[in-house]
Amino acid sequence: MPHLALYTFGVLKSPLADPAPLTREFYGIGEAVYRKITQKPGYLAHAEPAEIDRGVLFEADWGAWGEFSVPTWYGKGRTVETIALAATLSLWTGLRPAFDAIYTGLHREALNRRYDWFERTGHPNYVFWWVSDGVTPTWQDGVSRLEHLHAQGSAPHAFTFHHSFTPEGTPARVKGIGQ
Repeated sequence: MPHLALYTFGVLKSPLADPAPLTREFYGIGEAVYRKITQKPGYLAHAEPAEIDRGVLFEADWGAWGEFSVPTWYGKGRTVETIALAATLSLWTGLRPAFDAIYTGLHREALNRRYDWFERTGHPNYVFWWVSDGVTPTWQDGVSRLEHLHAQGSAPHAFTFHHSFTPEGTPARVKGIGQ
């Protein structure tokens, strides 16, 4: 049975190493959101480095999730002191469970605050695609699909909640999503 891959990407207003209250708040909420998301029905897995070291993304060992990469339009730093981004890569059983996890509870509260922490870039901040059972999506998969979504719009291999597709490639409508 195919699984739904989700890549998210946002450019932060300040570097992750910034000791300002908003950056600390983002970290605190982000860690709590991840704990809650992993308990949601339909959640399968997310990319984690072998060793957790806050702000180390490009040099980290991500195992089967591949080498960490970002969209070509990201122009901020790549060092621990200058990185100003937040990215996730996860697997879900389907659109409905992902939607319910993202748009309810603590994650919903964080989404309501996103413009306190993130720049408005004019680029999409997430993309979905289907993967075969047993396949682990890579960071590069997510980046290429997000860039495709920005340039070409939704398609069966790169889509959003509002313009989604089934694993077979036909347009999908899930009650309450994209209607």
